[in-house]
Amino acid sequence: MPDDGRILSLTESAARRIAELRRAEHNDALMLRIAVSGGGCSGFQYGFSFDDTVKDDDLTFRRDDVTVVVDDMSLDLLAGAEIDYVEELIGASFQVKNPNASSSCGCGTSFAI
Repeated sequence: MPDDGRILSLTESAARRIAELRRAEHNDALMLRIAVSGGGCSGFQYGFSFDDTVKDDDLTFRRDDVTVVVDDMSLDLLAGAEIDYVEELIGASFQVKNPNASSSCGCGTSFAI
């Protein structure tokens, strides 16, 4: 966790889902990587992937037995965000509740600052 006050939190539901996906991949070393890149319908977009490597500019956040990895630049746009996993009738997905976003698209993967 960074010592500059930038935090990222993970709900119990998100941690549980990451653990399930890790088990399905048969690799306990996998971490959920969250990155922000330019693009999407609102200016920035979230990207989710699994990774087993922590790079020099990465920061890590833990809940229970899972780790989320975010690069330093993405964390500037995600500081204070909460990562959740939501299951609804129309589907299930990771959702980012980002206090830095002034707006987001309907699908929830794109946002503006």
